[in-house]
Amino acid sequence: MDDVQMPFGDAEFADNAEQRCPCLLLLDTSGSMQGDAISQLNEGLQTFRTELAQDRLAAKRVDVAVITFGDRVDTVCQFGTVETFDPPRLTAAGGTPMGEAVERGLDLLDARKDQYRQSGIPYYRPWIFLITDGEPTDKWKGAARAVADAEDRRQVAFYAVGVEGADMDMLGRLSVRTPLRLRGLAFAELFRWLSSSLGSVSRSAANAAVPLANPAAPGGWAMVD
Repeated sequence: MDDVQMPFGDAEFADNAEQRCPCLLLLDTSGSMQGDAISQLNEGLQTFRTELAQDRLAAKRVDVAVITFGDRVDTVCQFGTVETFDPPRLTAAGGTPMGEAVERGLDLLDARKDQYRQSGIPYYRPWIFLITDGEPTDKWKGAARAVADAEDRRQVAFYAVGVEGADMDMLGRLSVRTPLRLRGLAFAELFRWLSSSLGSVSRSAANAAVPLANPAAPGGWAMVD
């Protein structure tokens, strides 16, 4: 199913011509996420929306989209600012088609960047944030090559987070950046950090290096294997 098309036209940018900071969430909703993991992930998404809405500039500049991968790969939230970001209640079932999700996500980002260019909207380097508790049940090496190429061209910043049970070695091959392991089910802390980080990026000059809080510092939400 092709769900890369965007729901908004030029009117979206006529109402808000601010520079955009796109962030794509790739979220594992496979059967192994059932129970506390999917519940805490859902709460974390609500925290993310609340935190972004409280930052007046980030609320105008951060563009969020969500793709889930479980029973199927599904774009559950198209790109838009916090005003249109209404994450549904996710449920967990099925396998882990991670490779397809990554490739779909890169296509979605390309389509969004085309919209920016056509409407004269400048944008920051997009972020992709993948969260999984398992390993792919589909082919993923092509996706890894696509991520490496996009990183090399500075077209995207790809981050991988492993929940307990995730294959961290595989995530290290999928992502150019060192993957992080989530401490327990600290999704709320993760999404607060993500909101704060995107807010810092959205206030920066284009292509400027932005210092971010270390998520693996003592008391942080992440661990490095």
